[in-house]
Amino acid sequence: TLARRLHAAKRAAQWAGSVAATRKTTPGFRLVEKYAAVVGGCDAHRYSLSSMTMLKDNHVNACGGIAPAVRKAKALGGFAVKVEVECQSLAEAEEAAAAGADVVMLDNHSAERIASPAAAIKAKYPHVIVEASGGITVDTVGGYMRCPHVDVISMGSITQGYSFVDFSLKVPPRDDAAAAAAGG
Repeated sequence: TLARRLHAAKRAAQWAGSVAATRKTTPGFRLVEKYAAVVGGCDAHRYSLSSMTMLKDNHVNACGGIAPAVRKAKALGGFAVKVEVECQSLAEAEEAAAAGADVVMLDNHSAERIASPAAAIKAKYPHVIVEASGGITVDTVGGYMRCPHVDVISMGSITQGYSFVDFSLKVPPRDDAAAAAAGG
């Protein structure tokens, strides 16, 4: 499976982080697809929207900025719920970390582009988890694994990009001559 191949790549790269599926799953198959990711050696990330609060641009805009959004999410979730903020830049990631975010997701950064902001976040906020996400493929994941400051690489393709077996349970029309010859 793809999860197994990604886990093998992680071991080969001797990378200490986690490769995770995203929340995006096939309707009605979330538990099965998340289970497959875990069995394959990857992390499930979030099983549902309630597993962790993820703040995206709409949430940030509705609250008037990253810091107010993080503060509100922390107040509502309490001590038991982690808060993750989707960030487009180092400045956004630093604002999120300073406001108390548990995870900063550096979204749509290439493997080369993510190294510097990830290192800066870890230097200033070593307790914050740095996640790489957006556009990461099997062909590019190795570059992210070479970045020691990235803790999590999340990939939608773990639960969305698998191939399937197309089979049918149709019974073909009966050939009466063949059935008669076979004694039926």
